[in-house]
Amino acid sequence: MLNSSNELAVETRGLVKEFGKLRAVDTLELSVGRDEIYGFLGPNGAGKTTTIRILTGTSRPTSGRALVGGVDIVKDPVGAKRHIGVVSQHINIDADLTVAENLHLHGLLHGMDKPSRLKRIRELLEFADLADRERSLARTLSGGMKRKLTIIRALMHEPRILFLDEPTTGLDAASRRRMWELVRTIHEGGVCVFLTTHYIEEAEALCSRVGIIHKGSIIAEGTPEELIKKSGEYAVDVVDDGRTETSCFPSREAAAEFLESSGHAGRLRPTNLEDLFLQETGRRVHL
Repeated sequence: MLNSSNELAVETRGLVKEFGKLRAVDTLELSVGRDEIYGFLGPNGAGKTTTIRILTGTSRPTSGRALVGGVDIVKDPVGAKRHIGVVSQHINIDADLTVAENLHLHGLLHGMDKPSRLKRIRELLEFADLADRERSLARTLSGGMKRKLTIIRALMHEPRILFLDEPTTGLDAASRRRMWELVRTIHEGGVCVFLTTHYIEEAEALCSRVGIIHKGSIIAEGTPEELIKKSGEYAVDVVDDGRTETSCFPSREAAAEFLESSGHAGRLRPTNLEDLFLQETGRRVHL
C-alpha cells in the first residue's frame, strides 16, 4: 500500500456503505497512486460499483472518508470532480445527438469555452479514431465505438483520474483488446486509471496493481504477478461428477503428479488471479 498522500490519486479510510442491513462496502482501505492503472477485481455484487459511485460523488458513504486528487469527495464534491472523468458501466451517451454534439455538451457542463471545446474535440476524435464519425448520430455507432465515445467524453475536461466501471462489458474479444490499447494510451498520457472488472484476463493484461474485493472488503492486493504467485505456479482442474475442482501447486512436477494420481480427467495450466480468489473465498470471480 502506498503511503504518501502527495502520490495518491485515490484514498479511502474506513469507508463503509450500508443499504439497510446490507453492508455493500465494509471498512474499505484504498491507496491508489497517480501513476497507476489500478484494477478493482471481483464478481458482480462484490461492492465494486458502489465504491466507484462513492468515489465519483454520486453516492454518500455511511461512514469513513474518500479522497480523490487529495480532495474529500463528501466535503468538497465540486472540487473533487474537477480532477475526475467517469465512464459508467452502462453506455449513457445521448443517442439523438451526433458524436461531436455529445462532446460539446460535456465540455459546456464543465465550463469550457468554445475555442477550448473545439480544440479538445478535434484532439479526442483523432485519438479515438472517430474523426470520420464526427457528424454521425450516436445511435448509429457500433458497440465498440459507443464505448470509445463514452471514454473520450469523460476526457473532455482533461481529468487527472479516469474511473472506468466494467469498461469492456458486452464487447467481443477483438473490441475488448482494442479498448485495452486505448486505456494504455490514456494512461501513458499521464492519467491515473481506476477500473473495475470481473474479467481475469483484463486485470492481468492492464493493471499495474490489483485489489481483489469480496463482500465489500479487499482480501488481497498487489501486482498481478505477486498475487498469482500466492496461489502457486501451476493449477490442476479436475472434473469429478460433472464438477470442476481446482488445486494449486508450487511446481509443474507436483501438479503433474497430482493429476496423474487423481484418476480423473483434468487440465494442467499456469495459475491466474481467479485461482487466488477461489482459494480465499471458495467461489469464482466470473459469476
